[in-house]
Amino acid sequence: MATKNYRNCVRMGNWNENIYLEEELMKDFLEKREKGQLLIQRNRILMTNLLKKVKLSSTEDGYVHYGDTVVILNPACQDPHIDQVVFGRVALAVTPEEMKAHMSNEIEVPCEVTAMTDANPMGRNAFILMSMDGNAIGEPIRYGMDFGLATTAGFNDKMFYLASDHKSIMKATKKSWLQDVYLTDEFSYLTCWQATYFDPQMRMEYEGFPVPANSKIIIKHCHTNRALAANRNFFLRTYFGKECEVACHTHLDCYRIEKPLNYWVFCTGDPSDLSSLLVDKPRPLLEETSGEKEASTHAQ
Repeated sequence: MATKNYRNCVRMGNWNENIYLEEELMKDFLEKREKGQLLIQRNRILMTNLLKKVKLSSTEDGYVHYGDTVVILNPACQDPHIDQVVFGRVALAVTPEEMKAHMSNEIEVPCEVTAMTDANPMGRNAFILMSMDGNAIGEPIRYGMDFGLATTAGFNDKMFYLASDHKSIMKATKKSWLQDVYLTDEFSYLTCWQATYFDPQMRMEYEGFPVPANSKIIIKHCHTNRALAANRNFFLRTYFGKECEVACHTHLDCYRIEKPLNYWVFCTGDPSDLSSLLVDKPRPLLEETSGEKEASTHAQ
């Protein structure tokens, strides 16, 4: 069997064909590089958009409104009844499949969502509160009213919507086998959500009141009536490392009350720096009381 034992400069065998083949391969490489179609270029574009810093909306009245850009945060919690493997606060995030992240420069739907440990606002974890009819932009969201959760994932011309549907053999979460949560590009009844007050004893009293920003709530899926949950006893290996699984499942304790796995916070931006969370802003020190002032005066 003949093998290529010499370089192209040694003209023997199919030397002319080999030269043209290498030239064609080089032309194909340069053409793809000019169009940005190389795998490393596609991956770089996708990661740049997903990790792009995002400015959040600020609130003046203390409530969240249709059209606001927020980070949806599950506060830090510890549940002694589960084998918890993810600790600290986690934020709802866009998570494309690892193979697709290597091969494409765009988000392909349906796209998976997870809960990431980094809560800094970026393309991955910034969500827009959408009005279902598009006529309520700027109005406060109220308990029991429908809204949508959308994200651009850092792209300027894309919009993806958080959706869920009943569990089936073909559609469920990877680890816990619960109702799946995913991103789609179609705005429908499957992308409809509602905010519920976290304390069930006060739930009826708060029905119809505006939803406060930076406070604990429960987010329920309208079509299935199940609550959004961060399953801290399951982690997924993603392109970005180990992250918490997200599902649509109402975790109840022995008193039939939702567990902290179902608690979420619509985090707005700090008015002085919209690229940071208002919940991270240190609270001002309390002023001295009049009694303390008088005590200090007498001491002097």
